[in-house]
Amino acid sequence: MSPAAIELDVRVIPPREKHPSIFRAFDGLGSGQTLLLINDHDPRPLRYQLAAERPDQFDWSYVEEGPETWRVRITHK
Repeated sequence: MSPAAIELDVRVIPPREKHPSIFRAFDGLGSGQTLLLINDHDPRPLRYQLAAERPDQFDWSYVEEGPETWRVRITHK
């Protein structure tokens, strides 16, 4: 059984602190652990940044795709 996802609601985090907070949470994951990201818009730019800075280290899947709430499972490989 896989461990429960760690939920991170970034809607309450100031914009300039969102990506650093997400990276800290992601870097704290062990192999196979999942971060459930909750946001008020499509976090596609974050996906590109993760791909550039943490290549081949994650799987990304949308759980909910707006229009008001976006939920993404980011699993550490």
